[in-house]
Amino acid sequence: MTVQSLEKKIAVLASETDKAHAAMRELQSRYETVPPEDAEIIIALGGDGFMLHTLRDYVGSEKAIYGLNRGTIGFLMNEYRPDALGKRLAEAQTVKLHPLRMRTVTQNGDTIEAIAINEVSLFRETRQAARIDIRIDGVVRLHNLVCDGVMVATPAGSTAYNLSAHGPILPFGSGVLALTPISPFRPRRWRGALLPQNAKIEFEVIENRKRPVSAVADDTEVRDVVSVSIQQDRETGVKILFDPEHNLEERILKEQFTA
Repeated sequence: MTVQSLEKKIAVLASETDKAHAAMRELQSRYETVPPEDAEIIIALGGDGFMLHTLRDYVGSEKAIYGLNRGTIGFLMNEYRPDALGKRLAEAQTVKLHPLRMRTVTQNGDTIEAIAINEVSLFRETRQAARIDIRIDGVVRLHNLVCDGVMVATPAGSTAYNLSAHGPILPFGSGVLALTPISPFRPRRWRGALLPQNAKIEFEVIENRKRPVSAVADDTEVRDVVSVSIQQDRETGVKILFDPEHNLEERILKEQFTA
């Protein structure tokens, strides 16, 4: 089989599954590839988890990420088809995602930072419910939220865990973030809030040793946090490519009408 050259330099990355590695071998046998550091486009083979990992790795770079689904749901992925890859890349639509930056302070006084494409979540670590104060732009907006947890989700992440926790789906480009409680006990009627994308969100964990809480930025977990601050980084982003018929805006809109 003749190896085809493409208009733009591509690198192929795969998750650890056999299906993803088989797809990587197939693409590398058909198309000319380069190491990731030399590529203009990264082809990510796997599921949404691997796609999020790849997006975080290339935040702030000029490389575009084109996902091909070799996982399960693949909300952030395109359909895997090995044919006509050059044409698909040439016609793909570009969306720039801006990450959430999480800064935590732990019980030991350590400061740990991480970024998230989908959401930052706080979770209780023991049988006792968490107690959390919520401050928005320096103002306490909710005192003593008693809950299993709470999260901040981007539009790209609003159809993931946020939706399962009964949070709102956010259209891409809406300019807002979703603040969503997880199994709130008090106040009973509070179901979350929509916040401007430039808001600074701070969580203070009450009785943090008696009721320990962990903070998770996508899949990066920090245990035993005392405080967590979150803000979207509008100065940094990562480019993701979608086939025109399955672009991100259409997927998010369609999700709102799915039974």
